[in-house]
Amino acid sequence: MTPDTALPELICPAGTPASLRSAVDAGADAVYCGFANETNARNFPGLNFGKEELAESIQHAHNKGAKVLVAINTFPQAGRTCLWKSSVDDAVEIGADALIVADIGLAAYVHRTHPDMRLHLSVQASASSPDTINYYRQRFDIKRVVLPRVLTLPEIAAINKEIDCETEVFVFGGLCVMAEGRCSLSSYATGKSPNMSGVCSPASHVRYEQNAVGDMTSRLGDFVINRFSKDEPAGYPTICKGRYKVDGKAAYIFEEPTSLNAVQMLPDLLKAGVTALKIEGRQRSRAYVAEVVSAFREAIDDHMGGRTPDLQRLIALTEGGRQTAGAYRKTWR
Repeated sequence: MTPDTALPELICPAGTPASLRSAVDAGADAVYCGFANETNARNFPGLNFGKEELAESIQHAHNKGAKVLVAINTFPQAGRTCLWKSSVDDAVEIGADALIVADIGLAAYVHRTHPDMRLHLSVQASASSPDTINYYRQRFDIKRVVLPRVLTLPEIAAINKEIDCETEVFVFGGLCVMAEGRCSLSSYATGKSPNMSGVCSPASHVRYEQNAVGDMTSRLGDFVINRFSKDEPAGYPTICKGRYKVDGKAAYIFEEPTSLNAVQMLPDLLKAGVTALKIEGRQRSRAYVAEVVSAFREAIDDHMGGRTPDLQRLIALTEGGRQTAGAYRKTWR
């Protein structure tokens, strides 16, 4: 591999102040995180930041030369928009480098109230065409769009030729059913919407039941999501990664438990005009964050320095030890 493009920005997850410090220390150019409320799409107990915690974390990141991007990327609920607006105001006040938003009304609020604040369009907005992206750019001065994980490399390259803003893509971590920002499966089972409440498969609705021989059944609300033999690791029950019977055969009909790993495609992504590479995992441990960020930092630096990156280091961190290139090498239509 030989470098022929500008150095990409490495965008890394942080669900806690400790994870943020780990990501920055491991080489993140920027860290994305959210407040401990429904305004961000990883609204899990024990995760995220209070205002004071985030202010201190932003200062730490800035001292290390890193940026902090605050995700306010769920859709405001009718009659409760004040929570989303106050979160925007708080993020601006404590020095966030950019806001990641999905809702068009919230984008309008930021553009009108804080015109100097840098805006990124969340993957939750599902903006996958030049016309859509250009509209957000022209109307709300969006500086960057996080592209949905449904696009091939040629499609990303074609989009970049027709838009006037930066693009950011996911390169490692969990995958969602291929309809970014439009998940109704979890909300059907639990009454909690990932796109409005910010929580997919909430722990309060999860149950594990073990029978006499040691086999495990996982449930989400009233629904059986999977059954595991006693020697099989029991994964967390999310509907999209459940195993169901179809025509009498049990299979992963939506999505198999595997992780996106696009490290091998760094040269192609950069040639396609991608500005930033994003790692998923705000719900992961600080140790996981540190290891993944460090491995990607090394891979990017090796590529840009004309050296061959170590492509094996990240395999051990994929879900179940399995990886996929996702839609980047899509072979179906």
